[in-house]
Amino acid sequence: MSTTDQERTGSEAMATIDVDRSDPEYRAWLKEAVRKVQADANRSADTHLLRFPLPDAWGIDLYLKDESTHPTGSLKHRLARSLFLYGLCNGWVRPGKPVIEASSGSTAVSEAYFAKLIGVPFIAVMPRTTSPEKIRLIQFHGGQCHFVDDSRKMYEESAALAARTGGHYMDQFTYAERATDWRGNNNIAESVYQQLRLERYPEPAWIVATAGTGGTSATIARYVHYMQHDTRICVPDPENSCFFDGWTRGDAGATSDCGSRIEGIGRPRMEPSFVPGAIDRMMKVPDAASVAAVRALERTIGRKAGGSTGTGLWSALKIIAEMVAEGRKGSVVTLICDPGDRYLDKYYSDAWLAEQGLDIAPYSAAIDRFLATGQWPC
Repeated sequence: MSTTDQERTGSEAMATIDVDRSDPEYRAWLKEAVRKVQADANRSADTHLLRFPLPDAWGIDLYLKDESTHPTGSLKHRLARSLFLYGLCNGWVRPGKPVIEASSGSTAVSEAYFAKLIGVPFIAVMPRTTSPEKIRLIQFHGGQCHFVDDSRKMYEESAALAARTGGHYMDQFTYAERATDWRGNNNIAESVYQQLRLERYPEPAWIVATAGTGGTSATIARYVHYMQHDTRICVPDPENSCFFDGWTRGDAGATSDCGSRIEGIGRPRMEPSFVPGAIDRMMKVPDAASVAAVRALERTIGRKAGGSTGTGLWSALKIIAEMVAEGRKGSVVTLICDPGDRYLDKYYSDAWLAEQGLDIAPYSAAIDRFLATGQWPC
């Protein structure tokens, strides 16, 4: 590594010139790697848009975009595919060199899948508290796990590990919003609108999208503005996350002192991929409410989902309550981000709730009362 390359930090350091990119062997490898990643998308059917039953008298439809049906089981499959194409086409992902990612789990599962697909090593830098099932899935797809005790240290440890190995730090928190084509190309927003085309309210009043990197909310919001839709975008934020405070105060330097209990969303810093100006509203959601909502989801439609799905569902139900109170009709869309079987020892464990000091009973009662009466607790 040259002196210049040693002085670089983060993703720039991963572009160390160690390969002649005009070399026919490298170009052949690159073409084949891009083909394999694109072929994965071509093989994949779109994800379902499920209806959550509401009283007919309300004149409101609630849909859940089920991203848990992707090959790696989460919304992050779309992101990982985009990040790999972005890294390959930029010349950052190279044959034989590891891809490193800072992740609380689901992105790492999906990136491990794509790394295996194109034949490069993968290392996930993650909090030691990551669910055992996510760790198992990363290893199942051939990835390695590198643990940190403080989630705030994931970024610098990932960059340092990439520098030591000569690999590429994928850096989802920086590149999520730019690697995805927000104008269309079958992104998640375009998919939602296509699937709603024959519904009674084809243009949703609200789309609710939680934020981990912020890339999904940025993609959806930009697409809505680009296509000149009247849909509003709401981003719910869990406890121990700084996005809500940073957004309300206009503070790009906002931080949080501890990590989120809702895996996959909530961050200790304002991530570069979070685009505050593109969204219309944020909500702060108690962790107990998120858990109560995923359990209500299972009671209502028979599907287990992760905690981030509950954060979004709680916020969607609150928005619907406002619409009912104001006599407005329309549709609302939120996401099933990943399956609940990854969190059986957390969000579906009463012992874990007790250990965390979370009482979901008042929130569960509030959801049941709302679905029966249309009234939201004050």
